[in-house]
Amino acid sequence: MSQSTRALGGRRVLTVGLHVADVLGRYVDAIPAGQGLALLDEIRLTVAGTAAATAVDLARLGVPVATVGAVGDDALGVFLRSTMAAEGVDVDALAVRSAHPTSATMLPIRRDGSRPALHVIGSNAAIRADDLAAVDLDDVAVLHLGGTCLLPGIDGAPSVALLRRARASGVVTTMDFIPTGDPADRDAVLPCLPFVDYLFPSEEDALSFAGATTLDEAIAFYLDAGVTTVVITRGAAGVSVSTRERRDMRLAAYAVDVVDTTGCGDAFSAGFIWGLVDGADVVEAAERGLACGSLVATGLGSDAGLHSVSDVARLRAEGVRGAV
Repeated sequence: MSQSTRALGGRRVLTVGLHVADVLGRYVDAIPAGQGLALLDEIRLTVAGTAAATAVDLARLGVPVATVGAVGDDALGVFLRSTMAAEGVDVDALAVRSAHPTSATMLPIRRDGSRPALHVIGSNAAIRADDLAAVDLDDVAVLHLGGTCLLPGIDGAPSVALLRRARASGVVTTMDFIPTGDPADRDAVLPCLPFVDYLFPSEEDALSFAGATTLDEAIAFYLDAGVTTVVITRGAAGVSVSTRERRDMRLAAYAVDVVDTTGCGDAFSAGFIWGLVDGADVVEAAERGLACGSLVATGLGSDAGLHSVSDVARLRAEGVRGAV
């Protein structure tokens, strides 16, 4: 039994939201014209998405985890369910919806680790309000809602109802969101925030959604909207953690050789949640998140670099930190 399992007393983490199959190739310097051919070093198919990848990372960290979402009745759906189950994730509530293809993304990875995305929403649009209403929170310690703004079937009132129910049950709530620029994003996100203990936006998303030009403005926006703790990931610049008592505590990222930044935010969420279930304070939880996100950046795909708690311990002991 892992340390995290002992700390939870048998309770688990529940991730809800995006489940995506990623097809990644590196390195892509340019897309060939017409029927041209480009030779790549590597192509991989991986589990991705802000609920799915976070769940896999949590399982690798020894945290008992289940997931809620939807996949299609197709080969990619079989891949997601079977791969997550093999990693130790409980996929009983990962529904199969035959009317929709499994959500998928093609990612041509550039040499600096950045990547444009070609995406099919597919089955993530088929998660329904009754999927959330059926969630049993009795054995849940932490609920992570991942991918708000890209979950049309549950954005807004269904997500608010789940978070409200979780809060009433004493469950710790965490959330991230992926703003699209549509005015409907505000209706999806803002009503959720009073029921969110820890919010995990990237700096770009935090600023754009808040209409802010500085971190201070963004932090004030989310705290005023009701979030208890705002945790803004900043890529190579590390992370900013803000509570009502202390704002903008900055922690430095690890200096690693970046291959691909896909899934780094999801790994950060997993590391932070791992800290929460172990009873860590926000600084220690954020330190774990930084290490997990940095490890994933060292390989191709959301499942790269982070395989066990020992990987995190090694990086924290030996890793070089950047500037905040």
